[in-house]
Amino acid sequence: MALEHSVLDRYSEGAEQRQPDLCCPVDYDASLLALLPQEIIDKDYGCGDPSRYVREGDVVLDLGSGSGKICYMAAQLVGDKGRVIGVDTNDDMLALARQYQPEMAIKLGNDRVAFVKGLIQDLAVDLTALDAQLTQHPVVDTASLLRLRSWQQQQAQQTPLVKDNSIDLVVSNCVLNLVQDSDKTKMIDEIFRVVKPGGRVAISDIVSDEIVPAHLKSDPMLWSGCISGALQEQEMLDAFVKAGFVAVAYDKWESEPWQVVEDIEFRSVTITAVKPQDESCLDVGHAVIYRGPFSEVYDDEGHVYPRGQRIATCARSYALLTEGVYGDDFIGITPATLKAAVSWCAPAGTLRPASETKGAVHRASAASEGACC
Repeated sequence: MALEHSVLDRYSEGAEQRQPDLCCPVDYDASLLALLPQEIIDKDYGCGDPSRYVREGDVVLDLGSGSGKICYMAAQLVGDKGRVIGVDTNDDMLALARQYQPEMAIKLGNDRVAFVKGLIQDLAVDLTALDAQLTQHPVVDTASLLRLRSWQQQQAQQTPLVKDNSIDLVVSNCVLNLVQDSDKTKMIDEIFRVVKPGGRVAISDIVSDEIVPAHLKSDPMLWSGCISGALQEQEMLDAFVKAGFVAVAYDKWESEPWQVVEDIEFRSVTITAVKPQDESCLDVGHAVIYRGPFSEVYDDEGHVYPRGQRIATCARSYALLTEGVYGDDFIGITPATLKAAVSWCAPAGTLRPASETKGAVHRASAASEGACC
């Protein structure tokens, strides 16, 4: 609890007066910043730019939205049909972000940004509703505590702050490290819960090259300063894979550490991931060829793709490998006539004989498509 209060207090100070020690230098898109009030820019604290992953029409959720900078940048990219939701637990930061909503709605052409009060490790509980409940029904004894817990459970189930499978893209900018270690697994599970099947994640955060020792983790200033709560670089990736994400990768990796504390390097990274489609594995005759340059690669579901070989895939895996983040690495082969669908997930390394794909459509990257002569 002491660490949580140190985070709240430090970011409340950051809402009042700029805290340079809380952010890394980041090269944001100047054209997106031009629309923003200067106070929002000055009082934003981050270590990356997850806004660059936003697509038109997206529903975007920003975890730990702070002054609202990333939300208002994303709002320019999602367009009229998109929406942006910022979640933060700090009342001062929420007040700062909301202060400029009317002005930004005029600039954007509509009010497509909402800021809500919640914990990023429990995106079902609406903290504004909880505040109201506590005002009306204060906790004064065991019975009232039990009633509150029952109310919380009911609220989370019936009217969650963020619904299941409702978000196209979850972003965050240097906030995951502020969550207690005991809540980090729950936090990433919550991200998985709210992302739509096929949805994406782009998290800018701080990672360490070694496990952070206990005496550094217990330092409130280092914790609130985005240092001692950092996950170790492999731990970060493994946590998202364990939650069920695929295509988990470090898309951005700073060559120089942001800070070095007791010979431990802390650097800014951006991790990306995809939530698999929620559908059965059906075989209709698809195959993919891994282009190289590695002799073989594995995906997060345990499939192996030797270089240059036609590997059988189900329709779900085929779509992920040819349309998603893997698209430039694989050649997709769709049979001229799809066979009757069979519920089947190919064992690792299952080959698709060339005889089964005669006359098939070969899908390569746009750069390599064209006539032979």
